[in-house]
Amino acid sequence: MFTRPRIIPVLLIDDRDLFKTVQFGERTYLGDVVNAVKIFNRKGIDELSILDIGATRNGREPDFELLKDIASEAFMPLSYGGGITNLDQIHKLLAIGYEKVVINSGLFTHPEVVREAVAQYGSQSIVASIDAKKVGDGYKCAICNGQKLLDKTPLELALEAEQMGCGEIIINSIDNDGMMKGYDLVLVKTITEAVKVPVIAIGGAGGIDDLKKVIQKAGAHAAAGGSMFVFYGRLRAVLITAPSEKELTEAGIYTQ
Repeated sequence: MFTRPRIIPVLLIDDRDLFKTVQFGERTYLGDVVNAVKIFNRKGIDELSILDIGATRNGREPDFELLKDIASEAFMPLSYGGGITNLDQIHKLLAIGYEKVVINSGLFTHPEVVREAVAQYGSQSIVASIDAKKVGDGYKCAICNGQKLLDKTPLELALEAEQMGCGEIIINSIDNDGMMKGYDLVLVKTITEAVKVPVIAIGGAGGIDDLKKVIQKAGAHAAAGGSMFVFYGRLRAVLITAPSEKELTEAGIYTQ
């Protein structure tokens, strides 16, 4: 375990609006994404991920105008995923200030673009994102914001992504998304034990204890989340927030 694992809020956008989903379905409207970024600036977070959940499904390319506005306001490292199908888009994203590009459906539909991007921009810039859904006693991968199930397991795709040269792997549990009841530790551990690159876990974070468990028990190098960074309390009131460095240190996630 690294002495300072990253904690990463993930913001979901669609048609310029900020949303949070539950199991990739039911949505809660959260407002303006740029305003959320400004609030996270004050929280001093490690990294911020922006995912356009409608781009691939609707055949849209990244909204570069909006993404440029976000990058101009952000004081933290940024990653972006959604609607990426070619090298020119990846070049534009890196040029406007995104340190990392997240590839999800493209791992399956455009693997040659992933390999070319790694060769041209380096492994550190390309992140593989895998959405996993429980099917029977195991898991299957899904693409197009969970709309299309593949006959491939997350473990198989993670190994392929590592072979493509991706510098990090995000593993996301569709079943745990937005539930705020903890990560799928079995799923995450399956990936962390199989690959040599850093693994980012997402799907189910409800509090600091969940972050600690996925890092210390499942071996995640970073813990990402959505709901715990945008909701507060039992009634899930909208509140952009993040645990402080003091809280993370007291919980034993950060060590001194």
